[in-house]
Amino acid sequence: MITALALSAGVLSADDRHGAGTGGDNKGKEKEEKENPKPPGKDLPNHAQLLTALKSVVTNGTNGGIGLNMWATLVNRDGVVVTVAFSGANRGEQWPGSRVISAQKANAANAFSLPGLALSTANLYSAVQPGGTLFGLQESNPVDTSVAYRGPSENYGKPNDPMAGRKIGGVNVFGGGLALYDKNGKLVGGLGVSGDTSCTDHIIAWKIRHALNLDNVPAGVSATHDDNIIYDITTGSSAGGFGHPGCDADATSIGSNLPVTHPTGPNP
Repeated sequence: MITALALSAGVLSADDRHGAGTGGDNKGKEKEEKENPKPPGKDLPNHAQLLTALKSVVTNGTNGGIGLNMWATLVNRDGVVVTVAFSGANRGEQWPGSRVISAQKANAANAFSLPGLALSTANLYSAVQPGGTLFGLQESNPVDTSVAYRGPSENYGKPNDPMAGRKIGGVNVFGGGLALYDKNGKLVGGLGVSGDTSCTDHIIAWKIRHALNLDNVPAGVSATHDDNIIYDITTGSSAGGFGHPGCDADATSIGSNLPVTHPTGPNP
């Protein structure tokens, strides 16, 4: 009898030993996942590459807005968080709430873009207002709070951020989220940036995407600037249905003139 029990224990799966599905506390599984985080998406930059691009864009050049530090998140095409980074010296130098917002933006841009049509979160603002063509979209696909707030805060924004390797969900409807297209124009995921005005979030995301060579966008709702932010709201209504409110004058000017790249080469 003792031998039979020993043999049975020997063939238990890893999930069984960690208590999954048996009412266990999963501490062993969580410890293993913490010590061995899932690798980055094979089509996407790793933490060091995202961090380098983020810091460079935030500290160099003009982005409008307030001039704050930023959070950035990458998700793959399945909506799984690949990595999270922040531009400041520590996690307290950015708005703490912007960490999850950056992930939410990345998820939304990926979730509502297609191989032939990119939609930025900035493009969604007017469409989801009452009477808009996508009214109610912001209530769909909610953030998974068990993913957003799990793990020790000290790991937020580091290579082992607890969101990495998990689906975050969420739909955000103001600037800062962009779909990612590789050098061949293949849609590979989404980027989300948060921490300043929504217009500046969009500008910084746009520049990061370019720095990572993931801005080979095939088409968007803007005839001339693809998934760029559109400022066409007058008297409370967007002329084209995908407009975004203006922020400060600098950000509005910069955002209106961001360069566009396509799979076949730069746009003239």
